[in-house]
Amino acid sequence: MGIFNKTKKTEKRDYLSGKEIRAIAKENAKVMKRLEAYKYRKADESEYLTKMKNDDNILEIDNLHTYFFTEQGVVKSVNGVSFDVPKNATVGIVGESGCGKSVTSMSVMRLIQGPTGQIYSGEIRFKEKDDKVYDIAKMPIRDIYKIRGNEIAMIFQEPMTSLNPVFTIGQQLDEVTFIHKEGVTKDSAKAKSIEMLNLVGIAMPERVYNSFPHELSGGMRQRVMIAMALASDPRLIIADEPTTALDVTIQAQILDLLRDLKSKIDGSIMLITHDLGVIAEMADYVVVMYAGRVIEKGTVSEIFHNPLHPYTIGLQKSKPTLDSKDEELFNIPGNVPNPVNMPNYCYFKERCSKCVKKCNGDYPEMVQVSPTHFVACHLYEEDKNNG
Repeated sequence: MGIFNKTKKTEKRDYLSGKEIRAIAKENAKVMKRLEAYKYRKADESEYLTKMKNDDNILEIDNLHTYFFTEQGVVKSVNGVSFDVPKNATVGIVGESGCGKSVTSMSVMRLIQGPTGQIYSGEIRFKEKDDKVYDIAKMPIRDIYKIRGNEIAMIFQEPMTSLNPVFTIGQQLDEVTFIHKEGVTKDSAKAKSIEMLNLVGIAMPERVYNSFPHELSGGMRQRVMIAMALASDPRLIIADEPTTALDVTIQAQILDLLRDLKSKIDGSIMLITHDLGVIAEMADYVVVMYAGRVIEKGTVSEIFHNPLHPYTIGLQKSKPTLDSKDEELFNIPGNVPNPVNMPNYCYFKERCSKCVKKCNGDYPEMVQVSPTHFVACHLYEEDKNNG
């Protein structure tokens, strides 16, 4: 939809006319109706059974597009994201606020709020415990419950808003076991909940079991959320900024806990954060996102010791260190582009200090610079061609 006045002298404007808004709403309604019908269809399991490209992975996200349909246009929050989560590994997703980290995780859990929010296209391949592989993006909502909360669990950012204030911790923990396990009695559900509270390092599990959320500290509530995520023995834990609301001491305890739990549950962790220090300490692999796209990915050593994309370099320079106490903190200039009208060229171009003529062209392809290191930047396309 155009954003220009058709006058003698074309002038750029920052608003849409009523006619344009109605046209956008009409087009959006058709697309949303189609995607909602697909989401709530009845489907045989064979429709969403698939195969992993690499059997060593638990999760493979392939060219995922998740859009939000607004009256201003389509917000492409996740715009062609691809990365893998290997078995027994921690993959850190990093980037500034609004880059699409949380929307990617919510897409995996199929928690995108419709009808305005929809997985538009792409694949989310997940291998469950019996080695069946499902394409989560194609699963009807009625079938997603066999995976969500059972095979894949999520630890949310703010435990106080995730826990119900009118039910005890025990009631909320027991509910997870009742939903995902068959033949569970009240006593066996309580025993499982107490076991989980012990596992996450809570000293007096019986007391916490009978407490309400407001009676616990922030660190204790986050431990309860982790216990809740572990109650169904998941293969994959998605931790969406699990330490943001906690003080530094409790942050360290929670990170130590997550590191220990990964080996105990024999599973993988997808860790979402904007804190590079957390990524350096926890992750085996790192995915750097910007404006809904993956702009660089590799092992934690490659990303921290050999960052390639100018945005990744800027992120690392903007992190305060003990040596920089007398220096002005580095700031990446400019702003993220409008998510409705994304440019055809590199999204970081207007903020990049290493722009070349080719940056005015199409969005750069992902270039492989090592077996595990990839970057989406025209600078390395040239290097590859010269090599």
